[in-house]
Amino acid sequence: MSVTLENLELLPALAEPLPVSDAPANDDGAHGPKYEQLKQQIIEQITSGKLKPGDALPTERWWSEQNKLARSTVRQAMSSLERDGLIRRLQGKGTFVHEQALERFSQGLAVFALMLPETQTGFYPSLQRNFDEAAVAVHHQLLICNTGNNVDRQGNIILQLLDKQVAGVALVPVTQAPTPVYQVRQLQKAGIPVVFCHRRVEGINAPLLAIPFHDIGRFVARNLVELGHRRVAFFAPHRTPGSVGYESGLRAGLSEGRAQVPDGCTFYGFDGMVNPAEYESEIASALEHMLEREDRPTAIFASFDSLAELIYLLLERFGLRVPDDISIVGLGGISRSTPMMRRLTSATVDEVQIGRRAAELLDRMRRGEMPIDSNVTHVAPIGMSDGQTLGQVPQVVRSLQMARND
Repeated sequence: MSVTLENLELLPALAEPLPVSDAPANDDGAHGPKYEQLKQQIIEQITSGKLKPGDALPTERWWSEQNKLARSTVRQAMSSLERDGLIRRLQGKGTFVHEQALERFSQGLAVFALMLPETQTGFYPSLQRNFDEAAVAVHHQLLICNTGNNVDRQGNIILQLLDKQVAGVALVPVTQAPTPVYQVRQLQKAGIPVVFCHRRVEGINAPLLAIPFHDIGRFVARNLVELGHRRVAFFAPHRTPGSVGYESGLRAGLSEGRAQVPDGCTFYGFDGMVNPAEYESEIASALEHMLEREDRPTAIFASFDSLAELIYLLLERFGLRVPDDISIVGLGGISRSTPMMRRLTSATVDEVQIGRRAAELLDRMRRGEMPIDSNVTHVAPIGMSDGQTLGQVPQVVRSLQMARND
């Protein structure tokens, strides 16, 4: 179950109990699988003081008869409570409320936070979905925090997460400006584990689930060169270490194939912008300028799927056919959720793996199975989607290119 934080004022709502599931309510108004309902019932008895640390719990048979549940359902609830460190089961003695149960509640046991620059496009929807599924698997709920790619807002949200003592934070740092070290260090000093997604904050030791920016650029270049492209334009929402890495990798890969990004065939949007629609006129102007060239590019690499989609629509407006007249390669996740994304040929990053592994790493650090300052790096696999916007260079253009190269 996830809660989205689009507005900072919404965060205090976490003080109220969160529903455990989106499952329909049963006759008595409870929600979720039966074992989760029983688990919540026991949690409420602990937090209300009816069951105190060290108290013995009734037997599984008693819970089964009182709630008209199968013994297997009761065992599942008890196993979940034990994994969360709320009860102890001692062989031959019984089941007891853990001595640190209340302390663990005060530490925000049940909530992981996922902080994103935005939530609607690119990798982010699928990253949310898979992080949420993995968080549920380790019995945590998810709070989605939208920083709006603003470093000050990111800092304010971190302060509120500190106040609520969430169990862990997966952070995609903003690109508008460098994230100050002190923002993340506050979380770690409070014992809250952090996992970086896509890129790290320099000066902080924490696990990183990395996107290989330079390698992606080279990978795209190799695919373009194999289809005969020798002049490629590059578009990015704005200048960041990631987009600079994509461009440098693209140039390196093209150079190996006697191809290039011609002078004047790169475009960077405005600092902090993540939605291409906000600067559509500037993108259209840059495209027109490139297409008027005698040596116009035969392909475009856009470093974000939403930007590639806008470029596709603009090219159609200019009367060009994709990919017959010009090819487009975007960049996004392996989950192609809309008809337009499925049509688009894109380099892909396995954001499914990133989301799942982020929740798993947070859970391991929270349990003390790995240090909170572990500097381990996992690099996300890359691939290419089966779209329809990448084609071979038209034969007449290929012949001209070969003549120039000779």
